[in-house]
Amino acid sequence: MVLLHVLFEHAAGYALFAVREVEEISLLLPQVEESVLTLGKFHNVVKLIAFAPFKSAQSALENINAVSEGILHEDLRLLLETSMPAKKKKALLGVADAKIGAAILEELGYQCQTGGVVAEILRGIRLHFHALVKGLTAQSASKAQLGLGHSYSRAKVKFNVNRVDNMIIQSISLLDQLDKDINTFSMRVREWYGYHFPELIKIVSENYTYCRLAKFIGNRKELSEESLEGLEEIVMDSAKAQAILEASRSSMGMDISPIDLINIESFSSRVISLSEYRKGLQEYLRSKMSQVAPSLSALIGEVVGARLISHAGSLTNLAKYPASTVQILGAEKALFRALKTRGNTPKYGLIFHSTFIGRAAAKNKGRISRYLANKCTIASRIDCFSEVPTSVFGDKLREQVEERLAFYETGEPPRKNLEVMKEAMVEANEVVAEVKRKQEKKEKKKKKREKRRLEALAAAAEEMENSVLEAEENDIEPIKKKKKKKEQEPLSEPEENGLEEDALPKKKRKLTGEAAQLEKKKKKAAKDLEED
Repeated sequence: MVLLHVLFEHAAGYALFAVREVEEISLLLPQVEESVLTLGKFHNVVKLIAFAPFKSAQSALENINAVSEGILHEDLRLLLETSMPAKKKKALLGVADAKIGAAILEELGYQCQTGGVVAEILRGIRLHFHALVKGLTAQSASKAQLGLGHSYSRAKVKFNVNRVDNMIIQSISLLDQLDKDINTFSMRVREWYGYHFPELIKIVSENYTYCRLAKFIGNRKELSEESLEGLEEIVMDSAKAQAILEASRSSMGMDISPIDLINIESFSSRVISLSEYRKGLQEYLRSKMSQVAPSLSALIGEVVGARLISHAGSLTNLAKYPASTVQILGAEKALFRALKTRGNTPKYGLIFHSTFIGRAAAKNKGRISRYLANKCTIASRIDCFSEVPTSVFGDKLREQVEERLAFYETGEPPRKNLEVMKEAMVEANEVVAEVKRKQEKKEKKKKKREKRRLEALAAAAEEMENSVLEAEENDIEPIKKKKKKKEQEPLSEPEENGLEEDALPKKKRKLTGEAAQLEKKKKKAAKDLEED
């Protein structure tokens, strides 16, 4: 008898189910298929043993990341150790993913099975999960799934947010597409304008120059000696400009109507703008490659390096490839055709576009491609895992390839890899130190600017406070002066009688003033009488 347990990973937690004992696992399949759609029948086949809910959303995200990477999380380990039977040889555990099954077998020793009847049981559990677990509703289960799905996707995107090799992949794909489109459109311009001026095709072979000339010339009958200077600016050759002028005078082309000419000129303008955009895109790709994979671009060139990254899917994937895979990357069809027909396997793939293989002799192409693939693998790993990107290693690896190419041609022995790498390490350390010094200077400047800004803000705040206080004082001073005047005016006379200002009220002040005047009059009258 075999006792099958099934592990089900849900957004709400881990669930462990026991399936009724049977002599052979294969006998369960028809029973499960019959009962999978009906909850009552399915409940007779499958029984819930244990359910371990996740403590929080963060815990759920950690567990699902561990499951996706094939790592046995502590929560899952605890559930299996406490709920699975002690006799591990007789117990069989059904899991959805073979990677997590391998991890369980390695760490806990339980035999795991995937596919077949296990897949059918998991399908039924997924359908009836909210009914099999007490206290869990369909609505809460769907909310848990939605929340965990968003968190998992967001975490995956955040993991890749700083990997700008995605931009390189998109740029090189767009560059290849633009090359095809520009060639197609240029041929269309040649055919269209060739009806009017067929001789121009033989004189000018370059597509971009031809489209510029088609736009500049327009009607060939209007071309004159005055247009010679403009033609020279476009073709950058006085002899070609003169040949175009002479060919326009004796051309065998048919006449063209103004409306057709307008359409040709408009289409030529579009092709010219596409060609100019392609130049800008190539510069953008060059700058991105110098930031992301400087060693690889220094070794093999920006375009070929970008194609390798694009074909591998990312710089990390390219770094994981062995040199033998990098050598034939892009020649998969030829490789499998050779394996099928038992013919010769290809010697190179995308790295064929490198200048090294073109410069090598026919008998040495395979050898140099193998050596170049080896160096490309080293360069991609340095770019992927180094903290500070530098092109020092790429330059040194390029020198090694040049020396190996010279060795194949002349027999001059190249330097040993150990010597070259020691030199590269010394130079790379200097570059890293310089970069760190620049970063420290930038940080210091940034701190100084921030300090100045804060000081300026503090000074401005103080000025505002002072101006507000001054305004308040200016408003208060007139009021104080008025009060002082009111207090000082009636107190001028009582001072003669030796009375204090604040000691007398207003009415008393007035009376004392009248009494003083009477006394003065009496004194004057007394003096007058004495004089008489």
